[in-house]
Amino acid sequence: MTKIVYDHQIFWWQRYGGISRYIYELATRVAEMDDFEVSIEALAYVNEYLKQCKPGLVVGFPVPKSSRIQIQKMIGRFNDNLAKIRLKSNPPDIVHETYYHGEKLSHKKTKVVVTVYDMIHEKFTQLLSRDMFQKLDPTAQLKQEAVRRADRIICISENTKKDLIELLEVDPNKISVVYLGTSLKLTENYQPEPRKYPPYILYVGDRISKYKNFQGLLQAYGNSSQLKNNFNLVLFGGGSLSREEITLIQNLGLPEGKVLQVAGDDADLANLYREASVFVYPSLYEGFGIPLLEAMSLNCPIACSNTSSLPEVAGNAAEFFDPYQPESIAAALEKVLFSTEKAENLVKLGAERITNFSWEACAEQTRQVYLSLL
Repeated sequence: MTKIVYDHQIFWWQRYGGISRYIYELATRVAEMDDFEVSIEALAYVNEYLKQCKPGLVVGFPVPKSSRIQIQKMIGRFNDNLAKIRLKSNPPDIVHETYYHGEKLSHKKTKVVVTVYDMIHEKFTQLLSRDMFQKLDPTAQLKQEAVRRADRIICISENTKKDLIELLEVDPNKISVVYLGTSLKLTENYQPEPRKYPPYILYVGDRISKYKNFQGLLQAYGNSSQLKNNFNLVLFGGGSLSREEITLIQNLGLPEGKVLQVAGDDADLANLYREASVFVYPSLYEGFGIPLLEAMSLNCPIACSNTSSLPEVAGNAAEFFDPYQPESIAAALEKVLFSTEKAENLVKLGAERITNFSWEACAEQTRQVYLSLL
């Protein structure tokens, strides 16, 4: 039986998040296949998803996530050293590395699979030359090393594959494209509750990263009397509003309470999608875009950017806009929000489109990648 190991990298620093969710969903399904003996070598980990795994799948122990960088670095070094010992003394057939590492921690005979999630670090370089950027950005440098020594590379979209080939000159024959899925569902016996908020536009995720383009969305919302007079803007996740965001909201003349930041678990997020008037995704760049699948699966109409992988994932199930133009964002939102026919058609198209994506399909296609190495 072929032995597959998923390494520790993503699990010692990510409690929740898209990458660790992907590896968790993938590993738990591959573990059910007859071809493989699977373990997640998480070692000292902070990740919450792993607590849901069946006994025996996870090798390691949970530790609290520290806010002190030095402690986190110490845990990382401990995991690297322990991984070297374990993976070389009892080498698996394949190690699927969960993030980018500068060196191969496994035995020289072990085959390595690396997933490339996006090329954000390489594309958003603030006009630095490639050489300067690699010295300044450790993720870009580690990614290049990981890709160079990998036996097989998985990209999560055709757009990411294209960017990888263009920016790092990788052999296309070394790359497989495997789409992601979504697990977000309404709670069992879900019953619509009275709205917690007036009709709202939903934004999900990080707001700090500039490529997420949250400020562009705010400007589009604040400059449209149609949007701000009829809809709130609800933000899920990403932490409390920053001082910079509050200042921009005030400068746009938006009254207190029009832009609401909320937090919660997956059940809360699912309810927000289900009750939203529209989900907006204004990113300048995404490697895939799982929130698109979440919105489709929960019958929420979508307005999103026409850049990077987003048209590839959304297909015909979204109203697209130019994320660099706030007036384009506003126009797309208005088109969905003020046309019941348009919104209902997007929901219908989303329900059809979501059938192309599942974690089961992701696991089966990844299985084929593993078998190709044997």
